[in-house]
Amino acid sequence: MRRPLPISVAASFVIGVLAGCAPAAPPPPVAPVDDTPRTVDGKPDLSGIWQALGTANWNLLDHGPGPATLPEMGALAAVPGGVGVVQGNEIPYLPAAAEQQKLNFASRLAEDPEGKCYKPGVPRANYLPYPFQIVQTPKNIFVSYEFANADRLINMGEPTEAPLPTWMGWSNGHWDGDTLVVDVTGLNGSSWLDRAGNYASDSAHVVERYTFIDQDHIRYEATIEDPAVFSRAWTITLPLYRRIEANAQLVEFRCVELVEEKLYGQYRKARAE
Repeated sequence: MRRPLPISVAASFVIGVLAGCAPAAPPPPVAPVDDTPRTVDGKPDLSGIWQALGTANWNLLDHGPGPATLPEMGALAAVPGGVGVVQGNEIPYLPAAAEQQKLNFASRLAEDPEGKCYKPGVPRANYLPYPFQIVQTPKNIFVSYEFANADRLINMGEPTEAPLPTWMGWSNGHWDGDTLVVDVTGLNGSSWLDRAGNYASDSAHVVERYTFIDQDHIRYEATIEDPAVFSRAWTITLPLYRRIEANAQLVEFRCVELVEEKLYGQYRKARAE
């Protein structure tokens, strides 16, 4: 007959078993790593070459794939389908403006300013399928776009008024925490918002917001207000991706010589018989 274990030994055995079955204590919380690149003054540093991916330049709204707009070019001129970038997937046009947008769409091959190599305006410049470069200093932020050699200067000092309307408008910026907020006015209303004929007038007011998601991705928002065209303000949201190739750079894309026939072919003198 076995002798009973001493109480002290039995108690130690039970405690050990229970301890082995007990769930492990959760690890202490890990503080999120802030990998936002920063300047010497602690502000987020947006300097670098960036590019949007997606189909916003074809249409800001949800859209399916479409046939080639120039049949002889086949799929090279086709419209890719895509998910829209407009919050709520609706652009709140006033009735007359909605009719103008339809006319723009119907004549897009001839009338889209992008096809004529005109400067793309804001916000379209940021989601064209071409890279752009941001150079940031404490005083100002300069943005250079590959398409049509467009550029803009974001004034980070005391806000100033636009001296006159221009394609790229007049930009005043400030920091809201870690978000760069840019107030854009002075647009000439001649650019479109996409290839689908969406547009704004020269009374448009655009507020952009640039916020790091991580060191290589920026969340870009643009709120567009234009009482001449829209019944209310509306917002687009999309990511910008850092070009991380070792040799990433802007390559000159002077498209003026590519559109001479489109712009001036009608003025060519008829050849004498």
